[in-house]
Amino acid sequence: MAPPNDAAAMTPLIRDASAAAGGALRLEPPALQPNVGAMLHDVARLIRRRFERRARQTGLPITRQQARALLLIARHEGLSQAAIATMLDVEPIALVRLLDRLHEEGLVERRAHATDRRVRTLWLTPLAWEVVDRILAINAEVREEACAGLSPAVRAALMAALGHMKSNLLSVDETETAAAE
Repeated sequence: MAPPNDAAAMTPLIRDASAAAGGALRLEPPALQPNVGAMLHDVARLIRRRFERRARQTGLPITRQQARALLLIARHEGLSQAAIATMLDVEPIALVRLLDRLHEEGLVERRAHATDRRVRTLWLTPLAWEVVDRILAINAEVREEACAGLSPAVRAALMAALGHMKSNLLSVDETETAAAE
C-alpha cells in the first residue's frame, strides 16, 4: 500500500488516453491514495467500533458517545449541559436525549446551577464512577490493540503530532471565527 498522500492538490494532471476526443484530465494515481484526514477517520471509526464491541462483550450497555459524555462529565463535574455539548461538538438537543438515557440508567444527575436557575449542571452518580472505571479499562485495551507494535517513543511522537495538528486546526478555526465576526 502506498503511503498516505497529502500532496494531492499539487499532483499534476495527466491525460487519460482512453477517453474520447483528446482524453480527460485525471489525477496521477498517487494523488488518489488515502490522506491524513481519511486515515484518521478510518482509525477513529475502527476504534469506535472496537470500543462498542468490547463494551457489549463485557456487558456494558453504553455507546461510545455516551462513554465520551461520561468521561467529559467525570473530568469536569459541575459544568453546564451547554458546556458539555460544546465539548462533545453536538447540538444541545442531541445532548439532552443522550443525558436522558444516562439519567434513566442512574449514571448522571442534573442539578440546578447555584446562581442561574436556567442552567443545569451535570454530576456523576456513584454507579457512574464504576462505569467510568470500566470505560477506561476498555479504552486501554483498545488503545493497546491499535498501537500494538509501536514503541513508546513512536506512541509519544504520534500523540505529539496529533496534538500539534489539533492545535493548528483550532488556531485556524479561532482566527476564521474572529474574522467572520
